[in-house]
Amino acid sequence: MFDLISFIPRAVVQGIPLLFGSTGETLTEKSGNLNLGIPGVMYVGGISGVIGAFLYEQSLASKADINGFLATMIPLLCCLLGSLLMGLIYCFLTVTLRANQNVTGLALTTFGVGVGNFFGGSLIKLSGSSVPSIALSATSAYFHASLPVADRLGWFGKVFLSYGFLAYLAVIIALVTAYILRRTRVGLHLRAVGESPNTADAAGINVSRYKYAATCIGSMIAGLGGLYYVMDYASGVWSNNAFGDRGWLAIALVIFTIWRPNVGVLSSFLFGGLYILHMYIPSGLNLAVKELYKMLPYVVTIIVLVISSIRNNREKQPPQSLGLAYFREER
Repeated sequence: MFDLISFIPRAVVQGIPLLFGSTGETLTEKSGNLNLGIPGVMYVGGISGVIGAFLYEQSLASKADINGFLATMIPLLCCLLGSLLMGLIYCFLTVTLRANQNVTGLALTTFGVGVGNFFGGSLIKLSGSSVPSIALSATSAYFHASLPVADRLGWFGKVFLSYGFLAYLAVIIALVTAYILRRTRVGLHLRAVGESPNTADAAGINVSRYKYAATCIGSMIAGLGGLYYVMDYASGVWSNNAFGDRGWLAIALVIFTIWRPNVGVLSSFLFGGLYILHMYIPSGLNLAVKELYKMLPYVVTIIVLVISSIRNNREKQPPQSLGLAYFREER
């Protein structure tokens, strides 16, 4: 029998990294930058947080001496700095040097995964682990801690209150981003840069500044998805190449949500549910059927993209200058 009470929390947990990634990429794409390096950004965000947590735990005489505030802030700051660096690299290449955005994004993904695997492997050797992974359970406990009343509220507590603080932060960031994009002057300027940088520049808007800011902030948001995956979902265990295709799913989710972060909240949970649906639907020993279930998130994205294209509604189309370099001298 399908256990909905058990399925929903697992779908939410699966969807939180996608929500971080899609929110960050939506903000980036609204400026006209197509950052296909989000998988690499999430990877670097995750390993940066792991490095910070590892060095902090190693500095303690005993695990009992751990400070909850430092155990959460150090990985958070390291994650934000690592993903910010990735955003700056992307902006320098695509905005300043006007390199091809598609190629740069793909290169950034390869670079990010390589950096993560290199430092992850180094930390595993330093820890002397007998298995190809490193566990930071003491730090993870603070990221994974749920609200105290969750266990006393039955199914309501399990469905709505049983998550770590990063899960609620992801929802808040998505809603705030949606508000800024639709209801503020900064959001208006950013959308103008993404739609027509020539017109925005003529109106006195600094196109490069908005592209840099949106891409770097978007990268930091996406990097939090990598940190959440390691510290909460994986309970502080880092293994090389363990992220799977979550970064690519986050990019697909941007299309699914029609570039609206607020829609991404429920959509990410839906994607998370589709991602694990094959574990709940009985398929017997037929592995082919199970693999077909794993395709559901991508099939749904394709269907939404086709429907959006057929309707030809401007509100449901990407920014007009998405993926195009801006040459100010040609204005």
